Amino acid sequence: MTTAQVVSTAIFVVVFAMILLDRVHRTIVAMAGAAVMVAVGMLMGFYSQEQALHAIDFNTLGLLLGMMILVRILEQTGFFQYVAILTAKASRGNPWFLLVMLGTTTTVLSLFLDNVTTVVLIAPVTILIAELLGISPVPFLIAEALLSDTGGVATLVGDPPNVIIGSAAGFTFGDFLTHTAPVVLVAWVATLLLLRLLFRSELAKPPRNIDGLMRLDENEALHDRASLGKTIIVLGVVILLFFLHGQLHLTPGYIALGGAAAALLWVRPDMDETLPPVEWSVLLFFAALFVAVGGLEAAGVLGLLAGGVAGLAQANLLAASLLVLWVAAIASATVDNIPFTIAFVPVIQQLGHLGIPTSPLWWALALGAGFGGNATPIGSTANIIVVSLSEKTRTPITTRAWVRVGLPVMIVTCIVGSVLFALFFGWMSTP
Repeated sequence: MTTAQVVSTAIFVVVFAMILLDRVHRTIVAMAGAAVMVAVGMLMGFYSQEQALHAIDFNTLGLLLGMMILVRILEQTGFFQYVAILTAKASRGNPWFLLVMLGTTTTVLSLFLDNVTTVVLIAPVTILIAELLGISPVPFLIAEALLSDTGGVATLVGDPPNVIIGSAAGFTFGDFLTHTAPVVLVAWVATLLLLRLLFRSELAKPPRNIDGLMRLDENEALHDRASLGKTIIVLGVVILLFFLHGQLHLTPGYIALGGAAAALLWVRPDMDETLPPVEWSVLLFFAALFVAVGGLEAAGVLGLLAGGVAGLAQANLLAASLLVLWVAAIASATVDNIPFTIAFVPVIQQLGHLGIPTSPLWWALALGAGFGGNATPIGSTANIIVVSLSEKTRTPITTRAWVRVGLPVMIVTCIVGSVLFALFFGWMSTP
């Protein structure tokens, strides 16, 4: 390795280690690491400010920002609280039915809205319902995160790593539905059955005050029905355009931002209440990581890594794809799956430059990053949020409690994913 490669690798390893330790907010770490990478790159002549700007994937950032704004407008109408209360009442207080219905609702919403935002909005209502019934919210919170993490892998916008992969590989919304969604459906059912087994003692405790739950009026949660109707129409058009963006030659980022602009123009919400809650720190984190990874690519580190993988990929592409799936899963269990995905995307792109078919590698990365994030509380952003919210309750979720459930779920879903991937490898090899 050259001096530039050693130095850039050292910078990136420090950034990853700091993110893993979680002593300083990960956005601050990423921004500092990006600044150091550019400064060192300029001094050593392997990375410039212009290259750093080109390294940022603005399609990914635009897609995330647009969907965040749409979700925020939808949230202000009370839609998510309405859905959560309606779902909880349909369970009639039965803990197992409640887990299934809240988990399913969170998953369905996560197919079209990112799972992080969905969990942020559903989890607080879940805690209130659990307290009303006098049962622990822990099984329901963990189930919501795990099922939304798993289910979100099915669509382009369901999971942040998918957004990154879709933008880098040029995959459409329909591509995800035909390649990852069938695998995810089987893995999701397996996850639900496993949760039933792992939480059998918690779910056996009888709830109280079921009458109080049934007296909740979901209609009171809706603050603005007119704005809700307008936002759902815009969101429906956005999702339709996601399906057609390949034929229309529109990027998902443009569609999402255009939808956000249309909703803002039509609904006219209070901008001081709409824009501040947008996860700006997440967008800055993404942008900074893109810059840091761009330094690795400019120094030639990712080319070396791709060269090492190329031999296996050329000899046995299925074996290489399964290796990517499990490496992504294990890495995502250790570090948030977003930084790992951003770091690994250029490696697959380098393999494409070497003439290796990359479609199965992209799908393997999506499945591994999505399923692997289930294992630990820091495996995905949705997990981190759920744990943080649980700390405000009488029964906070500990790392041990999460791993007891999350690790088996990760292993089972990865096994399901590997088996189906191998059985339908021919289909996975197509874009």
